[in-house]
Amino acid sequence: MTWPGSENSCKFRCLSARNPSGPSASVDALCEKEGSCCVDYREVCVEPAQLWTCSKFRCGEERQPHSKCSCASDCASLGDCCANYNNICAGEKSWVEEECEDIQTPQCPAGFSKPPLIVVSMDGFRASYMASYHDLLPVLSKLKKCGVSAEYMRPVYPTKTFPNHYTIVTGLYPESHGIVDNKMYDVTRNVSFSLKSDEKFSSSWYQGEPVWLTAMKNNMTTGSFFWPGSDVKIKGKYPDFYKVYNRAIPFEERVATVLNWLQLPDEKRPDLYTFYLDEPDSAGHVFGPMSSQVIVALMKVDRVLGLLMDGLKQRGLHKCVNLVALSDHGMETASCKTAAFVSSYQDKVDDIVVVQGPAARIRPMRSEYFFTCEFGLFHLHCKSPDQSMRPYLKEHLPKRFHFANNVRIERAHLYMKETWQAARTPKEIKYCYGGFHGSDNVFKNMQTVFMAYGPSLKHKSQVAPFENIEVYNLMCDLLNIDPAPNNGTHGSLNHLLKSPSHQPVFPAELSPASICSASRPDPTDDLGCTCSSLTKEKVPQKDLWNTSSKTDVRPGVMALHCPYGVPRVLQRNTNHCLLHHSDYITGFSRDTRMPLWVAYTLKNPNSVEPLSANSDWCVRADVRVQPSVSQSCSFYKDDPKLTFGYLHPPNLSSNRSTSDSQITSNIAPMFPLFRDVWEYFHKATILEYLERMNGVNVMNHFTLIVPVPTHFFVILTSCKNSSFSPDGCQGPLTAVSFIFPHRPDRLETCSDKPDFQWVEKWAKLHVARVRDVELLTGLSFFHDRISVEETLLLKTYLETF
Repeated sequence: MTWPGSENSCKFRCLSARNPSGPSASVDALCEKEGSCCVDYREVCVEPAQLWTCSKFRCGEERQPHSKCSCASDCASLGDCCANYNNICAGEKSWVEEECEDIQTPQCPAGFSKPPLIVVSMDGFRASYMASYHDLLPVLSKLKKCGVSAEYMRPVYPTKTFPNHYTIVTGLYPESHGIVDNKMYDVTRNVSFSLKSDEKFSSSWYQGEPVWLTAMKNNMTTGSFFWPGSDVKIKGKYPDFYKVYNRAIPFEERVATVLNWLQLPDEKRPDLYTFYLDEPDSAGHVFGPMSSQVIVALMKVDRVLGLLMDGLKQRGLHKCVNLVALSDHGMETASCKTAAFVSSYQDKVDDIVVVQGPAARIRPMRSEYFFTCEFGLFHLHCKSPDQSMRPYLKEHLPKRFHFANNVRIERAHLYMKETWQAARTPKEIKYCYGGFHGSDNVFKNMQTVFMAYGPSLKHKSQVAPFENIEVYNLMCDLLNIDPAPNNGTHGSLNHLLKSPSHQPVFPAELSPASICSASRPDPTDDLGCTCSSLTKEKVPQKDLWNTSSKTDVRPGVMALHCPYGVPRVLQRNTNHCLLHHSDYITGFSRDTRMPLWVAYTLKNPNSVEPLSANSDWCVRADVRVQPSVSQSCSFYKDDPKLTFGYLHPPNLSSNRSTSDSQITSNIAPMFPLFRDVWEYFHKATILEYLERMNGVNVMNHFTLIVPVPTHFFVILTSCKNSSFSPDGCQGPLTAVSFIFPHRPDRLETCSDKPDFQWVEKWAKLHVARVRDVELLTGLSFFHDRISVEETLLLKTYLETF
């Protein structure tokens, strides 16, 4: 029935008691049963109480006690306005409608002595979403435009939700903080962790110090609305305000709660806020990363962040708060057509567990089962050309993963190619459609977003990609507190800040090098070394450079081959010296009887020549190194499974004279199959860099577990402006590093082709940061010629291909 006249509207009557003598239309809860409601009863009295935003219709509404937020005319004085009240009802511009402003100093309301920090996580927000859908995401686009953002941020491996969220707030790799996956097993306690069990609330899984504990140690107050680990009593404490995870709680309620925390009295109000949105991850898993549902989820996230920014503006905090918006991982399209199964390679799989996914791990079904990782993986090696599933022992995985040093990481690992997943059997694969994540953290579809906005952060800046282990230190800097020890490099994100509080310095050299010099022109002991092309009388002639002081030319040689400084040794009591040659410089360790490092600069592509076949046993004892601290050639002659290789390949000598490189101080133990790869890399890859850049500075070295190295390293440094040579560079440098596992076989590549075309692809898999090399060697690079800030950027950058 239609009720004529305004008396039949519920406007301003929702709280009125039923009046028998009044208008026939009722406004109480019984009216729906009786069929006597006002025509606009639900629109006026019911629906607004369920909304988190104002509309023109709601402006000036009658105040209702159970509303999510109010659009009544007195809401500002009572502090319960919906976040968009000023925009919709007071005619002010929303935050996203305003122009970018460079906020030079915090502009905070009374009672705020320092800018609060808000960190928002958008689960599964792939970096490419911003490029593809930026027109549909006005709030995020403005944050990116007006603040500081990265082209992308690199997650840690495996690219899963819990490991990455906990890395972001601790600055630790998963192997260091213990949350190595969303699903894991601790063999020492015989306990399993999963997101579906209450075991995830056990503090024994969580190592390291999350940023909320760091803040609380500094007498700050913290609040967290859903962040992995925030609902766990870590080190005996929760954040001051926290919520146990419940995905059913609307995003708007999460934002409203954070805004309400910001209105608390100064003594109770948090200084740090972290909150979590589970989209677009949920939509990506169910429908796939390229689905329309993901676009809808992204728009929802953007709208909710708009409510946050409008709520901050309404409270006068939009020029006070520092905001960081980021994600934990990307998303890949799932298909059973790109899934590999262990059961396809071996018949018996009942006695093993395979933690399925793109970063699969294998362990015995029960502890009493005998399981040798090497034997178990043997059946999975090299079963088909260009195999998508590559088995590894965890210690052989690319070192850039930092995914080995924890008992919760099974020793047997399956590295999967891009878009691929693994499981024990076809029945156990989790994602045959929709989307998945967890793959190699350099894969494009695993990359994440990072943007930050506020008075402490740079304005309208985009920076190079960086790793999420650095975010913890950045958050501590924004809070002006000292971080706990972590895997990040403090100061590497100073270029995001207007006034960095932390000023990094070069690490102190703990073992300076001496100079090795010859006491006589010929060796007192040939160390079993021979050279058929040299008579005994010719040996001193070959050692003329080594036996003469050459003090006048050493500075020039050092400037050429170590243009950014000699590597500093950061370990105490390391006995080492410098050996100068015309074509390279060696830092020689008297402790290991081998080079600590070798450095040389190449400028001319024509300087790369094939290595002579007779170079194997044309080695001389270095007269500058005492026999007691020198390698013996006899060692290699007695072991058929081991040979030696040159750290400065003789074929790279500038004057075509190989003699300066064919000395005992320039050799290191190598497996024969690896040496072939090492020589090819220095011939082909070095040549490629020489042709592309105007010269390259090369740093070679290795990690040693006596008597055989575990890994060999190469750092290639050039001038970013290719019109300059490495030793005359003006402007920034560029560096790419490789950490090659030293193995006696080629099971990793399944290739024995004589053309070695596969080496380049293999090398790219083992790309690393300079910082990764430093962590493994105890050396520190680039101390001269460039600033500390430039050095940290160079050291923490990872080249991708």
